[in-house]
Amino acid sequence: MGTLLRAADAFGAAVALSDGCADVLGPKALRASAGAIFRVPVLAWDDVPGARVALVAHGAQSLHELDLSGPVTFLLGAEREGLPEDIVADSNYVASIATTGAAESLNVAVAGAIALYERTRQTDLVADSN
Repeated sequence: MGTLLRAADAFGAAVALSDGCADVLGPKALRASAGAIFRVPVLAWDDVPGARVALVAHGAQSLHELDLSGPVTFLLGAEREGLPEDIVADSNYVASIATTGAAESLNVAVAGAIALYERTRQTDLVADSN
């Protein structure tokens, strides 16, 4: 959780947590966030903006193929279980991060950081073309 908070801070993103998520104010998260918890807005789960993009480990459209230039919320699941099926079904898009190595999947913090980077990359490309 702390690493995700640092990534959100680096990319100017907010965080929203559903019921049962890790505690952003727990000792491990506070320590790992390196102070980011005090800078990153924490939204109510029902108040997340834009299209909801469920990130899954395999079998979905590649994240870089989606248009992420508008408001978007990335949905990340638990390391082992992933996202609950009802959340995936309620998402606007389901995407995977293309990997080329032997890794079975990425951990949640890495996946979140890559998704935020891809959104920033696409937003910067749109701004540069205007």
